[in-house]
Parts: sequence; C-alpha cells; structure tokens
Amino acid sequence: MNQHGKLNYVELPAKDLAATKAFFEAAFGWVFTDYGPEYTAFADQGLDGGFFKSELCAVQDEGSALLVFYSGALEETQAKVERAGGRISKAIFAFPGGRRFHFIEPSGNEFAVWSDIGA
Repeated sequence: MNQHGKLNYVELPAKDLAATKAFFEAAFGWVFTDYGPEYTAFADQGLDGGFFKSELCAVQDEGSALLVFYSGALEETQAKVERAGGRISKAIFAFPGGRRFHFIEPSGNEFAVWSDIGA
C-alpha cells in the first residue's frame, strides 16, 4: 500500500542484469519483471524496486546507502548468498542488538544481512 511520505521504491545499478537477477532469484527467491533489455523490477520484498543497466555500482565505502536484509537464520542465509555467487565482503560480526554480514552481488553492489542476537 502506498503511503504519503514513506519510502516506496529503490533503483539500483547493475553491470550484468542477467547475473544479478539469477543471484537474487537463487539467494532470496525474488521474481523479476523485465521492462526492456536495460531494466528489471522486483516486488514484494519489503521494498519494491528495480535494477537498471549501468557500469556503476553501489558500495557503502564509496558513499552509497546500504540496503540491509533481515534473516532469522544468519548462517543459513550467508551460505545461500555464497552458493548463489555472492562474495562476503564483511564476515559476520556483532553490533548492539544483533549480528550481520555484508556481501557483494555479481554486479558489484553491496548489501548486508542482519539478525537478532541468537538468530
């Protein structure tokens, strides 16, 4: 449901749309809708969005916002990310209230996954 003044959609760059789609399908079960050869969209993932063809990528150390997934089973999610072709860029670490890891998907974009303490 669209809500006035709330985040509604996110668009991210992707060097390789096919590899990025395959990664998110395998790691997180996403479904995509293609809108031509240079754009693909996803929905029902907490925040709808899409990937556009670009040679750029979104990395936190270069000033990009970091999109963070939640997981009830952090090690299992990390294993799925790695099996799908993601590269772990920051191993699991604790922070006040939880634990998380960061990963790079095939187009070079950085994401993180967090869980509650003990999850």
